[in-house]
Amino acid sequence: LWNKAHDAYIKSELIDNINKLEKSLEKANLLVDHKSVYLANMSHEIRIPLNAVLGMLNMLKKTNLDNDQMAEVEIAQYSSEHLLQLVNMILDNAKFDDEATDLNLVVIDLESDLSKLFKVLEYQAWDKNLDFEFKFLSEKKPKFLLLGDLSRIQQVLINLINNAIKFTHSGKISITIHQTVSNDDNQIVTFYVKDTGVGLSPYEVGKIFKTSKNDDVSTMQHYRGGGMGLSISYKLVKLMGGELEVESKENEGSIFYFSLQLKKTLNLKTEAKEPASDLLNKFDYKFSVLVAEDNKINQKVIKFLLEQQGADCTLVRNGLEAVKLYNILDFDLIFMDIYMPEMDGYEATRTIKATDKYEKNNTPIIAVSASAFEADIKKAKLSGVDDFLAKPIETERLKELLVKYSPQNQSK
Repeated sequence: LWNKAHDAYIKSELIDNINKLEKSLEKANLLVDHKSVYLANMSHEIRIPLNAVLGMLNMLKKTNLDNDQMAEVEIAQYSSEHLLQLVNMILDNAKFDDEATDLNLVVIDLESDLSKLFKVLEYQAWDKNLDFEFKFLSEKKPKFLLLGDLSRIQQVLINLINNAIKFTHSGKISITIHQTVSNDDNQIVTFYVKDTGVGLSPYEVGKIFKTSKNDDVSTMQHYRGGGMGLSISYKLVKLMGGELEVESKENEGSIFYFSLQLKKTLNLKTEAKEPASDLLNKFDYKFSVLVAEDNKINQKVIKFLLEQQGADCTLVRNGLEAVKLYNILDFDLIFMDIYMPEMDGYEATRTIKATDKYEKNNTPIIAVSASAFEADIKKAKLSGVDDFLAKPIETERLKELLVKYSPQNQSK
């Protein structure tokens, strides 16, 4: 009898614990969902004003400025782009431990793509009266375009350089990018960030990459450069197949470095891709573009950017107006904001694609949104859009889309 009673008790306890675990799992999933919603909202709310700031700075650069004014505008532009990089990094890193993280491989011209980033960070160094230099070395000419995750490489470099500037009070920050030949298909690229700062003790060197998201602020500030930035950088470099390392001595400075094996793609001298702006000039065609956007400042920004590329731009304030105007006038291309009053971009896209007119002309529809997580892009494409343009709008990306969906290319 005792055994039966004991077994019944154990069974009851087991069922009770299973129920508790199921409830805990439900709560955990709910928290994850809330975090995802929060991140999506945060991304959207930050990107909208950044789109306006960067757009207005682009417009200002087209006006009659003297050299000093142009330099000041460029500083503001570089700083805004740096802020965007930091926002992207924070949002991306917030997801890092919660879901599988994939690499976004793109064609990279190291010198061209990274010089602009270094220019932004150079101003921060100068603000502390630090010398700042960056150089690109290659063991073999000509240099090659490479395939890699440019965004993640930039994230790591931002973290390392910001860290170097923060803990260097006099002297110099030196950045070196060294390309060496691995084999016919790959190149080894080593990134060095050297400073003349306060340096690290042996204890700090052992601890520097191990700070967890559960450490409090006092723990993260206890040693030089501690915190999520270097910990995340370490993980990102590992994700890309490398190892982030450091050499340092107290009061003598530090060198942070990592190597990546990147696939070679095109020879810069003979096979470089023609810039989208050159292709647009060859088309000699005035696009008729419908833009659905409810924010007045962003209306002004996208209208300016499109007209700079020779487009004839018609603006509407919501999806309902877009549908009505689409049925009346002919357009080569539609840029559709997602979150609008009366009718959002998803519904407007589905409504347009259900019309008889769309069956005849198949007007490309491009979603434009400050919500630019992978899930947002997938959701937009499931609604039927042909492509996606993230805010803040990058001029080169806009040009690429105009080339891709030009009537000349669509008719091929």
